[in-house]
Amino acid sequence: MDADGIKKPETEAELRARLTPEQYHALREKGTEMPFSGRLLHEDRTGAYRCAVCGNPIFSSSAKFDSGTGWPSFDAALPGAVRLIPDTTLGMNRTEVVCSNCGSHLGHLFNDGPTPTGKRYCLNSVCMEFEEKK
Repeated sequence: MDADGIKKPETEAELRARLTPEQYHALREKGTEMPFSGRLLHEDRTGAYRCAVCGNPIFSSSAKFDSGTGWPSFDAALPGAVRLIPDTTLGMNRTEVVCSNCGSHLGHLFNDGPTPTGKRYCLNSVCMEFEEKK
């Protein structure tokens, strides 16, 4: 904390020490967890999904759906919660989804969703924390 009591952003070394290796790889090195392995894939309680780095609320459970792809999928982000960045790595034309607060990688956005939005935010479970609504 600084003299005003404001928490300073963590350094990459501090993040590496706090996060699991899999979380750090996905969130900070733009990695992807194995399909059907994420702890939040079948989460069906009511609540909010938050960025695992900074705690920023990013998705509501009401936007979650089962895409059958093996990753948690959502049809809409909370307003202002994420930024979308063109991603042409690996010879693909995709859209990267990052936390608007800390810039951490969350997953990708595709325009093949089955809901009226037509969107499928395909996210890594390790990039999120779930907070159940009481």
